[in-house]
Amino acid sequence: MENLFLWGFYVMTFYAFLPGVISRTFGFRVFKKGKVEKEIALTFDDGPDPVYTPQLLDLLARYNAKATFFIVGSHAEGQQELLRRMQEEGHTIGIHNYVHKSNWVMRPRTVRRQIEKTNDIIEQATGSRAIYYRPPWGIVNVFDYSNLGYLRIILWSAMFGDWRKSVGAERLKKRMMKKLRPGEVLLLHDCGDTLGADHDAPRNMLTALEAYMEEAAKRGYTFVAIEEMMKLTDAKRAMHRSLGKRIIISLWLMWEQAFHTLFRLKKVGDSDTPAFHYRVTTYNGDELKFEQGGSIAKGDTVAELHFDNRMLSSIAATSKSPLATGIRMLREVERALPQLADQLSADPDAKHIKAVYGVTMIHRGADRLGFEIFKLKEGLFAKSTRIYLKLLLKVLTNTKQYGKERKRKDRSEAISPRMLLMPVQKIVSYATVQTRMIKEEVERVSESVDRVISGAAEDASSIGSKTTAI
Repeated sequence: MENLFLWGFYVMTFYAFLPGVISRTFGFRVFKKGKVEKEIALTFDDGPDPVYTPQLLDLLARYNAKATFFIVGSHAEGQQELLRRMQEEGHTIGIHNYVHKSNWVMRPRTVRRQIEKTNDIIEQATGSRAIYYRPPWGIVNVFDYSNLGYLRIILWSAMFGDWRKSVGAERLKKRMMKKLRPGEVLLLHDCGDTLGADHDAPRNMLTALEAYMEEAAKRGYTFVAIEEMMKLTDAKRAMHRSLGKRIIISLWLMWEQAFHTLFRLKKVGDSDTPAFHYRVTTYNGDELKFEQGGSIAKGDTVAELHFDNRMLSSIAATSKSPLATGIRMLREVERALPQLADQLSADPDAKHIKAVYGVTMIHRGADRLGFEIFKLKEGLFAKSTRIYLKLLLKVLTNTKQYGKERKRKDRSEAISPRMLLMPVQKIVSYATVQTRMIKEEVERVSESVDRVISGAAEDASSIGSKTTAI
């Protein structure tokens, strides 16, 4: 009997207790609080209620507030009009199980059936399925993390006991006022027909909520649905970097500046953060043939491109993944190519280049710009380049997102180092019309000068011959 009790304790601990503690304490696989400036998320559980939910919707409309409703499926049956009203007024509908029962006392298959049944009710009423889920009492079991992978679990940052009528409207208001802060995800209830709740408790909630919203409006707060809170939080986190991360990036950029000075790289354009820099140097790789004809061989002169890591860092700070960073960086390159073409046309050092050349992990879509993409030949250079560029991406981008991106096999090719080459004929085509006209005029003037000089030389030779004859 004692062993049976211990085994039961162990199973319940790993099935239910630990997942709940980890989610609540560390926020693992759940969202419970935002990082924003002036937004608050109102969330309501256990509804819809035919009496109190319409009153709540009227209150929200008066303050132009958006909220999130985590509905109980059995309460929503026969309330299609109410669900449609929620959607039409811009609110978000989530799932709170079909019956208000804890996931701790249900098998994973039962939990899934509860969710699917509730989602069917939502879809029948609104035409779309819910993607947010709040388990009753915020309790998850270990299988919820995998079985509910298509749903985002939403918890809360503040709870007030509003399901009990004895709390009273005034005391409830005081509790809520203490949480009048940006990023809060408030848990309230618009229905009192669940175990442990009082049927008329939502009346007090509505009174307290109106006072709370009035004060929030005076202070400049807005109320947003949970997806908006998550979106704003993601953007805020992307912009925020720890002190250590900022120091590392600063040191990296200082090193890059020293590299530019040492190797005399030239900035493309006049911006403080150009898309790239270049230097005229000698190509040292194997001979490569271009698709449109021509080739490049060891010893040929090339313009070697270097992405500007200050710009890359700025773009990476607001991108969700290295792939997104790469797409935005390529757009910057596309905008800068005419500048590069003009600058190369005017640079006497670049007069005899055969191609524009670079090595990068950001190459998806580069062929659309006219670059030809080649794999690096395996060897010391390829290995060292791969290490350097991966380290660069880790330093300048979101490390967590980088890890997720790297694990996706179908995207591994998009962030592996490649050699980019653009034949000189192609880069010339990017030159602006004015630059091409100037270049053609210079060539015509040069040809005229050559003819004049040649004619003068012939005349001088003729005079010299006559003089000799005399």
